[in-house]
Amino acid sequence: MQKLILFLLLLLASFGCKEQEEKAPEPVKTGPTPITWTKPAGFPDPVYDLSRNPLTEEGVQLGRFLFYDGILSRTNLIGCGTCHQQAAAFTHHGHELSHGVDDRLGVRNSPAVQNLAWNDSFFWDGGVHDMDLVPFNPIENPVEMDEKVTNVIEKLRKTPNAASKVPVDYPKMFKAAFGTDEINSERMMKALSQFMMTMVSAGSKYDYYLAGDGNALNAQEKQGLVLFQKNCSSCHEGVLFTDHSFRNNGLMPMRNNDLGRGAITGNAADDHKFKVPSLRNVGLTAPYMHDGRYHTLEEVLDHYSDSVQKLPTLDPLLVRTDGKTGFNLSATEKQALIAFLRTLSDEQFIREPKFSDPGVGTAF
Repeated sequence: MQKLILFLLLLLASFGCKEQEEKAPEPVKTGPTPITWTKPAGFPDPVYDLSRNPLTEEGVQLGRFLFYDGILSRTNLIGCGTCHQQAAAFTHHGHELSHGVDDRLGVRNSPAVQNLAWNDSFFWDGGVHDMDLVPFNPIENPVEMDEKVTNVIEKLRKTPNAASKVPVDYPKMFKAAFGTDEINSERMMKALSQFMMTMVSAGSKYDYYLAGDGNALNAQEKQGLVLFQKNCSSCHEGVLFTDHSFRNNGLMPMRNNDLGRGAITGNAADDHKFKVPSLRNVGLTAPYMHDGRYHTLEEVLDHYSDSVQKLPTLDPLLVRTDGKTGFNLSATEKQALIAFLRTLSDEQFIREPKFSDPGVGTAF
């Protein structure tokens, strides 16, 4: 009997040890959660150096909240997402020029925020060459956010409070993203860059066609692709649909005589040159051109066929061998081109929840 009891006790002890082994505590999380950033198939290597700002779940999330929070502006009402709206591929749909604090009117159309990882310069004039420095411009621009970065930092340090669009505890979020709750301009800009690094658009019908699905484009769209390669791809080249250059595309200057790149370089040869924009999601980003003067793709193509002005710095590619300017396109060819351009719309990109406004009252 004693042997049986001893056996049972040993058996129970064995089960107890196994149970303890099975319930071993999980390792304590000691820092931000790394994210592996993967470039889409067929895309070139990114320009942005991720080694100096590795992506983490916490950093990207912090950047997302900062992107949409009006606390970045003097009035606490205008965030990056005000002029860069997801449904319009992060442009200001329907607005020729950006609208900032107190409804002040800007001087240029809001460019799309997408695929910035491959940009070596930013804004229509290329005045900034580092994505980490991009937010300084709209924050301190008097017709955009009209705030000082130093003031933004102080406001973030005092959260949560009524000034923020959502009751966010930014010191807590900065600590989760960077290890301490210290808030400074470098960390703020790096968090915004982390979020913008994730804003990659590479899921359009054209991308499926490029990947080998011959049925992704119909006959008219394929005709438009051929016309595009013949007439447009010298500037809007490759999978990014831009060569990142600055060109004068024959727009008659407005009364404000925006010199574009020329105002940055001080070189008259750069006057009225603007950065070649990517055409990804172009069907969603009206109005068009640096000043938003054209409201439809039809108007854009009419410009290139009929209205290119022979200006001193006009791009030579827009001058034909007969001396005339622009492209010789029929009405049918224009419609085919437009049909192709609309295949560059990325529905997944404009509906991706990870890019959306976190909204008022988000819980932490």
